[in-house]
Amino acid sequence: MIKEALIEKLSDVEFGAELPAFSPDTTLTTGAKFAHLIGWHAPRFTNHEGAKKEGLPGAMIPGVLSQAYLVAMIHQWAQCAEIKSIDTIFRAPVMADQVYTVNGVVTDIDEDKSTIEIDLTVTNDKSETRVFGTATVILPRG
Repeated sequence: MIKEALIEKLSDVEFGAELPAFSPDTTLTTGAKFAHLIGWHAPRFTNHEGAKKEGLPGAMIPGVLSQAYLVAMIHQWAQCAEIKSIDTIFRAPVMADQVYTVNGVVTDIDEDKSTIEIDLTVTNDKSETRVFGTATVILPRG
């Protein structure tokens, strides 16, 4: 298995580079535990049957956990990255107990500001984009 080269400085980044994708833990157990940790005790995050009573198809993963997975992907790729901003749009819920993939691609490099822009997506196994957004990341010059 070939290990991806880690990004250590701005000059290591190439326009159009894809960040290593991964499948986050979107089990009901993890989503419910996270929801409880942040004080969200609603059935929509903790119980499939309770979520259905709220009109949802099942329990969903809290949006802030989806954002955390996007940030984790960036930091796995570039541990030295400083996330200046992350802007996400939730097109559809990320449902618990379904398979998703977190992706990113470099869409801009600003050498003067030492920043890069990364387009972000969370897609399901049907290739439907559930979450998309953009991150602005600061990297050391080099």
